[in-house]
Amino acid sequence: MHIKTSDFVKSATKPNEYPQDNLPEVAFAGKSNVGKSSLLNTILNRKRLAKTSSTPGRTQLINYFLINNEFYFVDLPGYGYAKVSKEQKKGWGPMIETYFKKSANLKCVVLLLDIRRLITEEDFVLIKFLSSLEIPIIYALTKTDKIGSNDVRKQKKKLDDALGDFAGDGKFILFSSLKKRGKDEVLKRIEEYVYGT
Repeated sequence: MHIKTSDFVKSATKPNEYPQDNLPEVAFAGKSNVGKSSLLNTILNRKRLAKTSSTPGRTQLINYFLINNEFYFVDLPGYGYAKVSKEQKKGWGPMIETYFKKSANLKCVVLLLDIRRLITEEDFVLIKFLSSLEIPIIYALTKTDKIGSNDVRKQKKKLDDALGDFAGDGKFILFSSLKKRGKDEVLKRIEEYVYGT
């Protein structure tokens, strides 16, 4: 899939603010420091379309980006230990849960996991929730440039074992925004769900 155009359209917090044009959607989720904005910018060939920051948790709304005037990338708030108020954190859970339940156009979720880390309880909560709604998951293992190739293989196996039945087809995408690794594979998997190819 070739990205020709990518434009920020709007932010939302509740269903009546979602786009109403019934275009397919691909959501991006992960812990607040997993490299979500970097991945988005890499696959879109843009430097700063999605805001990157050294401070985790900068994405605090549901952000919609129109791709090729045909479908949306939906950037969801990161979960985990973002430095935000407890009140804000409380609001994010229901906001994201409602999005997953109410967005009839959602085709899949690209779930980012830091290859250097073990799967957390928060990761599992989201994975189980998406599975209960029968929403397909594309697993992207980020920051693969931070460790050696042997460690990449070991960590990939650990994550596969930890996920068990939730690993789906087991096709983890090894991704690095620095080396542009995995970019084409992420786009190919997204294309399969958006266009049914």
